[in-house]
Amino acid sequence: MNNWLIAAVWMGLALAASLGSVWTGISVSLVEILAGFIGGNFLGLHTVPWIDFLAGFGSILLTFLAGADIDPAVLRSKFKEATTIGFISFLVPFLGALLYAYRIAGWDLHAAEIAGVALSTTSVAVVYAVMLETGLNNTELGKVILAACFITDLGTVLALGLLFASFNKWMFLFMAVTAVTLALLPKVSRFFFRSFAGKVSEPEIKLLLLVLFILGGLASLSNSEAVLPAYLVGLVLAGVLAERKDLIQRMRSLTFAVLTPFYFLRAGMFVSLNGLVAGAGLIGVLLLVKMAAKFAGVWPLTIGFRFGQRNGMYTTLLMSTGLTFGTISALFGLTHSILTRGQYSILVTVVILSAVVPTLIAQAFFRPKLEEAVLPAKEAAQSGVAAR
Repeated sequence: MNNWLIAAVWMGLALAASLGSVWTGISVSLVEILAGFIGGNFLGLHTVPWIDFLAGFGSILLTFLAGADIDPAVLRSKFKEATTIGFISFLVPFLGALLYAYRIAGWDLHAAEIAGVALSTTSVAVVYAVMLETGLNNTELGKVILAACFITDLGTVLALGLLFASFNKWMFLFMAVTAVTLALLPKVSRFFFRSFAGKVSEPEIKLLLLVLFILGGLASLSNSEAVLPAYLVGLVLAGVLAERKDLIQRMRSLTFAVLTPFYFLRAGMFVSLNGLVAGAGLIGVLLLVKMAAKFAGVWPLTIGFRFGQRNGMYTTLLMSTGLTFGTISALFGLTHSILTRGQYSILVTVVILSAVVPTLIAQAFFRPKLEEAVLPAKEAAQSGVAAR
């Protein structure tokens, strides 16, 4: 096994996806998923342990950056909108997918619960990648969507934990260390960054990676997922890192050039063409169930919060995406013998299709112009006064 040639094949596909994204205007993350699908089904692409690690590392850094890009001021001023949309975006699809899988598809209760969790997610990885490419991450709308994604996926992780996790010593250790770390990290990191800024050896980035690896390791020991503490770390450091745009830019360059291609290519590789054909009916129905439930929950809220038709539809479609936590939940079900391999293939395919279909529709038909990606000024001012 020649690891250099394996890496060359994967990076060649990543380069092709990057060029395809430039030529078509489609988000590079989606093109990488499609490239992974082609590579896995037609080119014999397969994963090895070091690729699995790089893909996981990429998802952790991407999730961390998504949390760090949430503006605390916007989150405070739009707290009601972000938390309400995020919670309903989790709850309605969770119940809808669970009931369909259990009552109509005939899955047993635990498998149906996994289906509910997997299809309730919103993909922070896809949404954040799209936000960066379009520049919407710097707008009020983009920051509210990212904050709502956080609430949705927090609900997903809590549901998976409450339904299936064992509350052992590792879980309590993970929770305690995470709580202490989140409390101390902003002050410690601000002092550290001020003391070691501008060094060629990048001690600032190494400190952040050390924290992410420690919390990720404890999360794995407790049967949780490393991306959850990564998101929380990014969120609590958002104010600190807002003062260090150069540091964020260097981390983005590392993440998007080297790591996330492995994550998105690997995600697409897991979609089996044979599985698509064999389970096409159920896959199509479950995808429709997820998107319909997201629309039923989120779209009325965007109207109530006066997002406007275009911004509201764009928000609803992006909240309908799924990838990271969806595939993690499905894999949890498979490795713990809750799902059969066939059920796992169906869920993973639905999750990955939900990363592609809503995003393509949103980008093609409802992508707002940067100057239009704002929420009602009067409402924002009132919320800001209330927050203060």
